[in-house]
Amino acid sequence: MTPIRMVALDMAGTTVDDAGAVEEAFQGALDEVGIAPGRLTEDPATYVRRTMGQSKIEVFTTLLGGDRHRAAQANDAFERVFAQAVARGEVSAVPGAEKLFELLRAHGIRVCLTTGFAPTTRDLVIGTLGWEGAVDLALSPADAGRGRPWPDMILTAVLRLHIDDVAEVAVVGDTASDLRAGSRAGASLVVGVLTGAHSRAELAAAPHTHILDSVADLPSLLGAGP
Repeated sequence: MTPIRMVALDMAGTTVDDAGAVEEAFQGALDEVGIAPGRLTEDPATYVRRTMGQSKIEVFTTLLGGDRHRAAQANDAFERVFAQAVARGEVSAVPGAEKLFELLRAHGIRVCLTTGFAPTTRDLVIGTLGWEGAVDLALSPADAGRGRPWPDMILTAVLRLHIDDVAEVAVVGDTASDLRAGSRAGASLVVGVLTGAHSRAELAAAPHTHILDSVADLPSLLGAGP
């Protein structure tokens, strides 16, 4: 197998434990914009869980019937509610995530965080956890064009981190959207982890090469152990 030179890691549910704050922020945002569940084509909680990992503004746009103005209002509310959860200390590193960053970089493997969060929320989480110097790059859909399940963030990272071949990339996430994005990007390793939104069965139904209990198991897969 081609040696891995870059790992693209999702944030919430993969490297970041949000203690349910993401789903709560979605519900708080929908409550604030005044959309009754009965007006939607799908139960909001079901849709939010199914689309975890995707761009938040796109999820709201779909939930709100294509009304981009109201979706922007909901997205602003989401960012505010989630920021309050961060301020209350409701986000933490998934066990093994910080050691993973250290091991990967010690082996010359570049680390990129990818997320459906807006850049302000992404940077708030990274700053709160003290990860500014722990990773090489962090990207949101706004930085790349489209969010997951499209491959744009991964391919943007390939360009920015000067990776020569998409075969040198591993993609890791806790949702089916993460795995579809990794597959579409042409990554050699497309790895699901069981610490987040989707079950083993949901991950297994998406394109993947491996399913692990958590990112703590990734170093042995990559040959990047202590």
